[in-house]
Amino acid sequence: MKERQVAFAPEARDDLFAIYDWITERAGPEVALGYVARLEAFCLNLSIGSERGSLRDDVRTGLRVIGFERRVNVAFVVEETRVVVLRLFAGGRNWDSPDHWPGEEA
Repeated sequence: MKERQVAFAPEARDDLFAIYDWITERAGPEVALGYVARLEAFCLNLSIGSERGSLRDDVRTGLRVIGFERRVNVAFVVEETRVVVLRLFAGGRNWDSPDHWPGEEA
């Protein structure tokens, strides 16, 4: 099995911070930190067996989507040497028709 580096697009990092902020407001910083740490670890584990999740070429060429703890959809692409986490859509946000995916013209 091939191992790839995992990179986060700036939009995915922003999504992580937004998820942290949302949880902090409702459950406090300790709960938020634990959740975001698990989510980030899940994404980093895409380095092995990267080609999982649902392939969604109808949304963006090479786009894969996988769920995390039934609350977040992780949208990513698999390249030759790395996996790029593009976005993290929490709580039912519409991920299949965003205005603009990182690295792709709107």
